[in-house]
Amino acid sequence: MINERFTVLDGWRGISILLVLACHLMPLGPKHWELNNVAGLMGMSLFLTLSGFLITHFLLYRPNIFDFLIRRLLRILPLAWLYIVVSLLIFSSNINGWLAHLLLYVNYVPYFFISNVTEHLWSLCVEIHFYLGIALLVAVFKRNSLLIMPLLCILVTLTRIIMHAHVSVLTHLRVDEILAGAVLALIYNNKLGKGLVKFVTNQNVLFLIVLLVISSYKFSGFMMYLRPYFSALLVGSTLFNSDKKIAKFLENKVLVYIATISYALYILHPLLASTWLGSGFGWDKYLKRPLLFIAIFFGAHCSTFYFEKHFIALGKKVTNRSLATLKYAKR
Repeated sequence: MINERFTVLDGWRGISILLVLACHLMPLGPKHWELNNVAGLMGMSLFLTLSGFLITHFLLYRPNIFDFLIRRLLRILPLAWLYIVVSLLIFSSNINGWLAHLLLYVNYVPYFFISNVTEHLWSLCVEIHFYLGIALLVAVFKRNSLLIMPLLCILVTLTRIIMHAHVSVLTHLRVDEILAGAVLALIYNNKLGKGLVKFVTNQNVLFLIVLLVISSYKFSGFMMYLRPYFSALLVGSTLFNSDKKIAKFLENKVLVYIATISYALYILHPLLASTWLGSGFGWDKYLKRPLLFIAIFFGAHCSTFYFEKHFIALGKKVTNRSLATLKYAKR
């Protein structure tokens, strides 16, 4: 069902943003262990996988490209553009930098990134490029074209292998993490056969967590190419499996709340971290971390419930009206 609420996925979304925040704002173990990098890669892989799943699930049940783009763009762009404008006004940039940021192709010209303030926007670029690509695919070849997602995912991964790209911010070398989520949506909706449903259902969650950790470690070599698939299998194993302990953990109210404000947490945290709250060296820096986290969560809460919600509601209003008009026309 299109309106189905995946509370288990809310849990993973909450975990993913906590991993990203930990990567950017906290010291995770001895520096030479590089656990911050591991946490960041795991968090982003889960985040992108969830995005691919939900987008494809939506299009399987409502392959209306107008509705899809209106909803997604009104969900993503208002806060992103506001953040970009404020950041570039504070730190300054030339016209090419403004265009690259506002039109979200700056991941292909990363020298325009304002270090630590806008460089995290690479993921928005990848998502927007995926939205436009999948919208074009469905518009031209209709809903059944979604069945080529597994092939596209494998092709992207093969391209990464050929180019030795363990990690990249370029869309064509990172989008397999979203595509793996899209494949999971096809499996969930029984579009790729019952065998794959059974395969995903029977996976061990703890074993997959270990594999995801290993594939996020830069010294794991070839395993890094498999990170999208471990991430999708991990999410899928909890989506299909009815283990009550795991579901209870992922559906707890704290994770669900964090998931609700996760987009704003992701967008806002680098700019707030560039202020006095994130300044200093050593213990002086980390003694202020509680204040920084309070500011980030407060800002994300206000953004989600007092700014973004109006654009989300507008998107639903416009698309629901178009759906009602279509139903009336068919009478």
